[in-house]
Amino acid sequence: MWRNTNDGWGLVSILLHWVLAVAIIGLFILGWWMTGLGYYDRWYNLGPWWHRSLGMLVLFATLARLAWRLANPTPRALGRRLERLAAHLGHLALYLLMLVVLVSGYLISTASGKGVVVFDAFTVPALISDLPNQASVAGAVHWYAALVLMILAAGHAAAALKHQFIDRHPVLMRMIDPRSPRR
Repeated sequence: MWRNTNDGWGLVSILLHWVLAVAIIGLFILGWWMTGLGYYDRWYNLGPWWHRSLGMLVLFATLARLAWRLANPTPRALGRRLERLAAHLGHLALYLLMLVVLVSGYLISTASGKGVVVFDAFTVPALISDLPNQASVAGAVHWYAALVLMILAAGHAAAALKHQFIDRHPVLMRMIDPRSPRR
């Protein structure tokens, strides 16, 4: 039940999927909201503190999710050949975009050479800093990659709903309940 099988996702994969989905959507909303904050707004410094702290935790969880996925079997894809190929490419794009968004956020935060303070509990050191226009370039990459990630995630959700309710494939149920019936 904890590990993936060829027929379904295990509990660890399911939890990582949903926790990261909610966290990434929340970070996107927070990041978008922060762009409208004025200098004298009380959230002007607090919003970015939350965004950076959560972003670093999401980066670590994403790396753990990738390691878990590589160490476990991937359940067989359902649907026609073209749908299976699209699902595979879509998942690769989702993972790539998550990493691009998270690493570019890290590069924005460490451009001055200071590490990222995570909830005042620990600091992730600045491994890369002082690149030409690092904060500006990473900021543009971060924003546009996050937008594309949200669009692709919406397509991912729509495809899961289509497979579950139109095609009657238990794709969505496999990502909700590790004990769900499998076909």
